[in-house]
Amino acid sequence: MNSTQSVFLRKIVSLILVCLTSICGISVAAENADTILFNGKIVTVNDQFQVEQAIAVKGQRILAVGKNENIMKFKGPDTKLLDLKKKTVIPGLIDNHAHFIRAPEHDELRLDNVLSRKDALKLIADRAKSIKPGEWIITIGGWSRHQFIDDPRGFSMEDLDFVAPNNPVVMQEVYWRSFLNTRALIELHIDANTPDPRGGKILKNANGKPTGVIEGGGGVAYIAAKLPLPDVDQWRANTLKLVAEINGMGITAWYDAGGRGVDEKHYLPYQWLSERGQLNARAFWSTIRQPMTPQEVDVVLQEIARQKPFQGNDYFDNIGWGETTYAPFTTTLTRNDFKVKPEELVEVRRIIRAIADRGLTLNNHVEMTNAIDALLDEYEALNREKPIKGYRWVFSHLDQVDEKELRRMQNLGMYAGIHSRPLIQGAQMHEVHNDVAWDMPPFKRIQDSGIIWGLGSDATAVTTSNPFYSLYFAVTGKMINGEKVNRQSITREQALIAHTRSNAYFIFQEDNLGTLQAGKYADLLVLDKDYMTVPADQIKGIKPVATMVGGKFVFKNLN
Repeated sequence: MNSTQSVFLRKIVSLILVCLTSICGISVAAENADTILFNGKIVTVNDQFQVEQAIAVKGQRILAVGKNENIMKFKGPDTKLLDLKKKTVIPGLIDNHAHFIRAPEHDELRLDNVLSRKDALKLIADRAKSIKPGEWIITIGGWSRHQFIDDPRGFSMEDLDFVAPNNPVVMQEVYWRSFLNTRALIELHIDANTPDPRGGKILKNANGKPTGVIEGGGGVAYIAAKLPLPDVDQWRANTLKLVAEINGMGITAWYDAGGRGVDEKHYLPYQWLSERGQLNARAFWSTIRQPMTPQEVDVVLQEIARQKPFQGNDYFDNIGWGETTYAPFTTTLTRNDFKVKPEELVEVRRIIRAIADRGLTLNNHVEMTNAIDALLDEYEALNREKPIKGYRWVFSHLDQVDEKELRRMQNLGMYAGIHSRPLIQGAQMHEVHNDVAWDMPPFKRIQDSGIIWGLGSDATAVTTSNPFYSLYFAVTGKMINGEKVNRQSITREQALIAHTRSNAYFIFQEDNLGTLQAGKYADLLVLDKDYMTVPADQIKGIKPVATMVGGKFVFKNLN
């Protein structure tokens, strides 16, 4: 028997063993589980969408899934037993597009799910009482005034001065504007003589003094870049806190798209935690560069030529390149005036060719139809010279993608990353795009196309991080305040597949994550309500009572 035959035989034997343990529930190797969760509703999200009663965990991986009596055969003297009492278990939720790597820049005060302006001001006041005078209170997006049911306004300087007179406050609304109090203006040296930043405007009163409102994407970036960053220890502490928070929401893994100002220092806390076995969620990230000129593209091309992804582990790893190729060729969700410029496509062409030459995956931000078409023209031309099928190239957001474009993407072996940003931006989208906004993003159209697609958030600045809000939006088409803004709803089964099994492909982890099956990592959630049967409007209120990552409970709030 030669080596090839031997390897083949071992694979067949391994397959038989997996079958016996996961399907038949027979302990061939008489292995004892470390943990058994039983008497529950285990939604496996496998190809058959099977629902079982119990799951056995050994080390970091799932040993078997099946009926109570079969899984109990894996019980040993040291096995920990958890009676689920009929609770629902689903795979850990994977976000296919988030900016959590950047988020620990600050210990943020989040308004993600706050539906009252009055309550938002109380949260700011409470934070001010809990910290020292002079310490910053910062929110970098994740909310909009449209979510406030009682009073859909932002915050005046006087409002913020009243609730936090001794602390500088910056409340960033999506990427639209930032609200500052007097202390923040002083700390950031913004006064009557401060010129408007590029792409932004410092609003001033009749006397020429700043009102505390800085408008526009450029203005938001200007403020964010001036905010103080933490030292190494505090940054690590912020990272631990963020990961604990997303564990509590049900996120066990994500693809990270980097973002504004991100550089090596942002990744170091995650790497440090990963190396010590203390990172309780899986972060798979792509290198992001945002060149503005052909000269900057020259520098980026040299870096792409040296790029070596997949040097990490299953908790922290670089997987390729994204999300901006050439910064001037970038669409914006709440604008409908994007124009395709040939000179910008020249630079896009240079970058995507270099990425293809290196054999890297590419995740590209694109929203508007004309931009999608232009990029597909470039991808198809490249593919005729150097096939890119198999590289898992992704378009993220795709709010205006049509059936023809989806077919073109499928022919290139591409994936579609779709996101729940209308949760807080839906009303603004309708103001900008009118009736077109009802189909942004087109969940049902994408689902019906058969393309591999995944559901994510694009958190933290442009929407809430909570994955159950994303599932709620995909199923109901409603903003977090209950306002209907989307008519492309899909079933809850389709949404769950998109947030688990499908998303595993985006991070090259389909053999490890996304379903509850023998051999895969034991990343799972125990829920307080049954996702499969709870009324659709209550999906956003679902909370994990336990989150497991790699066989270890990283969040637990069981009675």
